[in-house]
Amino acid sequence: MGNPAHPLPTPSTQAGREGFAALLARPARAVVALDFDGTLADIVPDPEQSRAHPRVVPALSALAPLVAAVAVITGRPADTAVRYGGFAGAPGLDHLVVLGHYGAERWDAATATVHAPAADPGVEAVRAELPAVLEEAGAGGAWIEEKGGRAVAVHTRRAADPQAAFDALRAPLAGLAARHGLIVEPGRLVLELRPPGMDKGVALEEYAKEAGAEAVLYAGDDLGDLAAYAAVEKLRAQGTPGLLVCSGTAVPELAERADLVLPGPEAVADLLGNLARQVGS
Repeated sequence: MGNPAHPLPTPSTQAGREGFAALLARPARAVVALDFDGTLADIVPDPEQSRAHPRVVPALSALAPLVAAVAVITGRPADTAVRYGGFAGAPGLDHLVVLGHYGAERWDAATATVHAPAADPGVEAVRAELPAVLEEAGAGGAWIEEKGGRAVAVHTRRAADPQAAFDALRAPLAGLAARHGLIVEPGRLVLELRPPGMDKGVALEEYAKEAGAEAVLYAGDDLGDLAAYAAVEKLRAQGTPGLLVCSGTAVPELAERADLVLPGPEAVADLLGNLARQVGS
């Protein structure tokens, strides 16, 4: 697709090809929205060690001035994604937006500030009870990640049998979340407990409307990105073309629904970089 000097992959679906064509034809009216972990950054055993792939910031710096808007939509706190992504002060990213906690928080590069609601009391109550729940479930090796009072996640990647620990925790964590008015968001060997009412689909749809998007690209890698996929499909039905990109194949539910499947964050960075070179040439 496009200029041979800047090769771009061809989406496998007609809707995806139409979405990609619309983005290439009208980049200044397009929104590029991206998950962070697993999409811009490789999945690592310790989420605190996660960092954007080295080619991501240069690619986004080249692409962002050419499109209507670039947004990173993540379950992480917004300021954490900014730090781990290396986005603050990067050239060309003056208008980058990071929507953290599934859109409940917002960091704008233009002001370098985070707008966030108060911490949820249900999250604090769950955090206090979690150690006992993990012990009772026999989930040895599972560990807790606090997310700034807006969510708490339980990771099983370090357990002796990560999938068995994940499966053993699903029911007790669902019960714990329900008792405190929260929901459970499953991911790749992680279960996140957070308040209801906000997800990546809501965040993407609202931001696309705010930016006046005439084409949307969304890239993700995990179950939490399904809501954003649904938002793009809704926008398509309303006449706004869109392209669904999946980073990796670890989550079949996402890969099977995508228009374009890439091997992982390095390939996503290359897509963004080649896209910038093509629309800027």
